[in-house]
Amino acid sequence: MVPLTDLWLPILLSAIIVFVASSVMHMLLTYHRSDYRQLPDEDKLLAALRPAGLKRGLYFFPFGTHKEMKSPALIEKYKQGPVGMLTVLPSGPPVMPKFLGMWFAYCLIIAFFVAYLTGRTVAPGAQYLAVGEAISGGAERSGPGDRYRSARVYCVRMTFRRV
Repeated sequence: MVPLTDLWLPILLSAIIVFVASSVMHMLLTYHRSDYRQLPDEDKLLAALRPAGLKRGLYFFPFGTHKEMKSPALIEKYKQGPVGMLTVLPSGPPVMPKFLGMWFAYCLIIAFFVAYLTGRTVAPGAQYLAVGEAISGGAERSGPGDRYRSARVYCVRMTFRRV
């Protein structure tokens, strides 16, 4: 068992490496650019939505409860379309420092828990492959999805390998 206080440097380094690697991947690689498109007649649509007074949240349209899903009226709405989800954020420009700070804090939390689990399951002086397997298991099961998982696992492995 490795005390968590001995792992503060790998925790911090892995969070920094994952943060930088994910930022570089997101900015330089263009495969996410096709995920977002502009609405046709965006100005008209926004002008129509403003009077509705939408609050921050996630909206589904057409909306129906589970009981209403088989109703002919809701089925007809689905057939007519459009069908989708609308995420409403607070008005104003995006606050990138806040988002980036939250992402770095998330990277630190994941690194902390992976270090904790690895410190409890791997003995001091273990082969780096055993450490890498334990870390991969913890890092693989944490995180927002496949977007940054490979970078997170690789960076955490490489950081702990040097311990």
